[in-house]
Amino acid sequence: MFDHRDTETQRLNRITDGIIGCAIDVHRALGPGLLESAYEECLCYELAHAGLNFNRQVDLPVVYKGVRLDCGYRMDLVVENEVILEIKAVERMIPLFEAQLLSYLKMAKKPIGLLLNFHVPVLKSGIKRLRN
Repeated sequence: MFDHRDTETQRLNRITDGIIGCAIDVHRALGPGLLESAYEECLCYELAHAGLNFNRQVDLPVVYKGVRLDCGYRMDLVVENEVILEIKAVERMIPLFEAQLLSYLKMAKKPIGLLLNFHVPVLKSGIKRLRN
């Protein structure tokens, strides 16, 4: 799926475009109104079908004064070891969700994240792309 001659930006764009395509497929099939866990499960199916590598519910320790502490944070999905996905199914996005994803990006040292809210009539309006 990825050419070794791609620039980093092109590679990340291809990954995020693939993820968004998968998310749109899930949203078209299911529509709004389900739990986040249902969207996550179906999105994982689509990502695997698209040949994208991912990990689910990835532990994210907090490093405080050089010590790794397990504070219970988990990233919903990490795709191609580069892109963090935070899945929501909420009536309204709030700034806290963006702050959460930005914190995850910094703590995990990942370049890009997607905030996907499936509780919208058209998924395009529920996607937020954030860079570290």
